[in-house]
Amino acid sequence: MIVLAAVVTLAALALITQAGVFALERAYPPQGKFVDVKGARLHVVELGPTYAPGLPIVLIHGASSSLQTMRQPLGERLAKDHRVLLIDRPGHGWSTRDRTEDSTLAIQARMIDEALGKLGVDQAIIVGHSWAGAMMPALAMQYSKRVAAIMMLSPVAYPWPGGVGRFNRIATIPVIGPLLAYTITLPLGMFLVDGGTRYVFAPQTMPDGYIDATAVRMVLRPQVFLDNARDLTTLKAEVAKQSPNYPSIRVPVTIIAGDADKTVSTDIHSRPFAEAVPQTKLVVLPNGGHMPQVYATDLIVAEIEAISAKAQAFSVTARRSD
Repeated sequence: MIVLAAVVTLAALALITQAGVFALERAYPPQGKFVDVKGARLHVVELGPTYAPGLPIVLIHGASSSLQTMRQPLGERLAKDHRVLLIDRPGHGWSTRDRTEDSTLAIQARMIDEALGKLGVDQAIIVGHSWAGAMMPALAMQYSKRVAAIMMLSPVAYPWPGGVGRFNRIATIPVIGPLLAYTITLPLGMFLVDGGTRYVFAPQTMPDGYIDATAVRMVLRPQVFLDNARDLTTLKAEVAKQSPNYPSIRVPVTIIAGDADKTVSTDIHSRPFAEAVPQTKLVVLPNGGHMPQVYATDLIVAEIEAISAKAQAFSVTARRSD
């Protein structure tokens, strides 16, 4: 009877999960185009004039989110004067990836680079938040012809004490992880997502309506949850592997991070990176939390304008030296 009750409960939770997925995907349909690359199908939203003067701006979101967290309000602001491309990372939002194991910075950087090439982007300013902040050095080191400059918002850059949460570790265990993802994760997550998002914003206050406006609950879909957990649990080893090569970065870099960030420590990540890469401009926001793209939008837009001008001057100098 106990086994039967467990099976019935899991079956009911699986049905609830599928109903929840259906409802979420109807509420937040794809808003852009799809670009096929090796190992993934990427969802890309373009804003602003296609032939705007200056370099295009590419915005890439972090973990447990989608391109909508970079669109509101940063992408919309930039689109007044720039061509802006927002990309759902492989396995997030409406993007898919063929293998959950393709969580490495190098693989996802290659996918982003391939997508930009197919979209006709020869050079761009690329902005990454949090997890994607860790991918910015990978892009700069491997694809310097495409990457004119990088901006890292509240980035992960080095190994850190501790882990990424027990539930994320459990989600990567074969059989057990998928069982949880396809039964309990979405129903339970619907109750926890508000508090978790408010924590990420602290000490700033999460804007009213933010969760609905940015489709945060879409991360609770089973396969997205599994891909996200894999990204998080492999990240520490990834930054440990790439961090010794940071001094090889030659493009302009700007980092914007808050000194009160409880999610990603500025002292562990941003400050050491700025010391390792001399051309980095580090902007530390007093009493700033993990979401500067929301609470410091004006400053970020100004810094993007500045690094764009620097990148174009750098490109001219490099061509002359060649």
